[in-house]
Amino acid sequence: MRDLRDETIPQNGSGVNRRDFLRGSGAAVAVTALATSEQGAVAQDTKKSVRTAEPQDITLNVNGKDHKLKVENRVTLLDALRDDLNLTGCKDVCDTTNCGACTVLIDGKVTYACTRLAVECVGKKIVTVESLAANDPVIAGFVKHDAMQCGFCTPGFVMATKAYCDKNPGATLDQVRKGLGGNICRCGTYVGITACAMELVKKGGK
Repeated sequence: MRDLRDETIPQNGSGVNRRDFLRGSGAAVAVTALATSEQGAVAQDTKKSVRTAEPQDITLNVNGKDHKLKVENRVTLLDALRDDLNLTGCKDVCDTTNCGACTVLIDGKVTYACTRLAVECVGKKIVTVESLAANDPVIAGFVKHDAMQCGFCTPGFVMATKAYCDKNPGATLDQVRKGLGGNICRCGTYVGITACAMELVKKGGK
């Protein structure tokens, strides 16, 4: 009986010995198995070295009051405000840092709360929509000009509008639109929002 392992396998006009072919295939399988084994060992070592950060005590100054919290390093300011302080005016809407529904003021600067870690905000002055009274000019203006529908974007827009109008009295309509461009209203109430803002900037903001 002939040994088929010694027969030649035609390939592109040249010959390849079956024995050599099988020997090469076996080597390739062995190398692959070894590499897979090594990768698994590295993954195990990496897994063992990863540890979840322990929660730490921090103090956040929100709306003029100090609040003591225990949070992990990965907790965002948005989650700390909503889950730990029950300040739910900030809305978690897009999860992509685009909509502005979680807008707050940090040291007077308009900021998406979802983009900042709670531990980063220690020592800073945080202001949320809950700080505004019902008769605040911005809130009154939103009501007057019917500048809301579903309400998800409204708290963020209120904070952005307040910050912009306070700092830019006398702004033009185009400037207002550009200044509030970081906030999105999916219901399309931009006409009412800009009408409110224009009334405020003509009065000098605050």
